[in-house]
Amino acid sequence: MRIDRLLWFLRFSSSRSLAQKWVNEGHMRRNGTKVVRRDQPIAEGDVLTLPLRNRVAVIEILSLPARRGPPEEARACYRELDAGSSIALAGGQNEHSEGHPHP
Repeated sequence: MRIDRLLWFLRFSSSRSLAQKWVNEGHMRRNGTKVVRRDQPIAEGDVLTLPLRNRVAVIEILSLPARRGPPEEARACYRELDAGSSIALAGGQNEHSEGHPHP
């Protein structure tokens, strides 16, 4: 499955053309390698690094969706590998700002 189609099916993008634009910006990674083509094939087991608005998501593809279904169906196709962890972003709040990590 093409990465632009996958991003749309998994609801990371509101349209396929927006997903294509996002890929063209060149900030995405597949298994640690920069994605440079919109038709980059994605398979089960691939790990994608996606720069979202306020965080970076690292997801593992568990299954390829057959359609753009409801959000619950989309979330069942991947798992976040960085869930619960905090990634410092420029201008963000320091994780240890009060002397202890956030839960």
